[in-house]
Amino acid sequence: MKIGAYPLHHGGVGAIRSLGRLGVPMYAITEDRCTPAAASRYLKGRFVWPTTGREEPGRLVEGLLRIGRRIGRPAVLVPTDEEAAVLIAEHATALAGSFRVPRVPAALPRRLASKEGLHDLCTEHGVSSPASAFPRSYADIEAYAGQARFPVVAKNREAFLRRRWPAVSGTTRIGGPAQLLDLARNWGPQPGVILQEYLPREDAEDWIVHAYFDAAGAALALFTGVKVRSWPPYAGMTACAYVVDNPELAEMTARFVKRIGFSGTADLDWRFDRRDGRYKLLDFNPRMGAQFRLFENAAGVDVVRAQHLDLTGRTVPQGEQRAGHRFVVENIDLPARLVYRRRGHTAPYAPDRAAGTELAWFAADDPLPFFTMLARCVGPGARHLAQLRRTKRAAAQQQG
Repeated sequence: MKIGAYPLHHGGVGAIRSLGRLGVPMYAITEDRCTPAAASRYLKGRFVWPTTGREEPGRLVEGLLRIGRRIGRPAVLVPTDEEAAVLIAEHATALAGSFRVPRVPAALPRRLASKEGLHDLCTEHGVSSPASAFPRSYADIEAYAGQARFPVVAKNREAFLRRRWPAVSGTTRIGGPAQLLDLARNWGPQPGVILQEYLPREDAEDWIVHAYFDAAGAALALFTGVKVRSWPPYAGMTACAYVVDNPELAEMTARFVKRIGFSGTADLDWRFDRRDGRYKLLDFNPRMGAQFRLFENAAGVDVVRAQHLDLTGRTVPQGEQRAGHRFVVENIDLPARLVYRRRGHTAPYAPDRAAGTELAWFAADDPLPFFTMLARCVGPGARHLAQLRRTKRAAAQQQG
């Protein structure tokens, strides 16, 4: 399940394939009948239900219960975005008859999905995070612009609010005070943003952790890797990543999760700041990450399989992660590769040669999602390129 209109979501396709290949009947909620997920041969049924994230929660719960009745037996409910994860946690009791979901404190996923809530949790539990500001007015932004060290990063502060009143289209790098003040004029009287210090790529490493935790907070599956490229460059979604063992980061993540009482699937973004030698937590997504198929242990378990096994009362087989494996999102890695190569960017710890490659879209046993993606990615691709050009022009004007 996801909430909002973004049909090019490779994470959902990955979940359908991961469990579908094992013979698990798979169902998906889709925007229409022609999304890549709807084209998968491993999908038993699709429910066309275009949502926006602006609906009342009660309406969304009623829709889910109708779907549950049509399936006809309890199903493991897998959220693929923050809004779905928050909705499921806060209405777990109402959904319990039709769906199996992790037992997580009802308010915790909303707090984790909130940039401000996550920052507060990090402060409470001694976890490093980037210096952040949470402006409440344009005057606050003016004051911040006068003393901040640029560039900075702007992100939407809350789940659901990013659907209703998005301040920025995604993680946005801001080059200077003039650009910040210009953008902020469109953010309204109560800006729903977080302004965060930018950790320079030459002094930082991007790490990712994907994990599944049971009701007691024990990590039944926990994986670490390095993000090599993203799109838009340096601030967007993962375009290419490698599995790299990082026991220190795995231990830090497991300890933090145990302290806050989280259970379920999680996707965390950490940035190692070489200037002070600290891992800083950027994002804690209380759901599966779109690139989760990068990770699998020696027993063939990824986080979606771990969740399904645990919530259906079975043992989750343990094993070492498949180090050196690579994940590539074809439609965004091509432009990302060109930009990173031109700028001479290299990622530490990434092996010279991948031990194997998992493609986000193409699979020989399930090719239709790839071709559906190609047919639908022209418009979003053009918008990404236009956004990149606008960012470059704004940076050039700021420097001028």
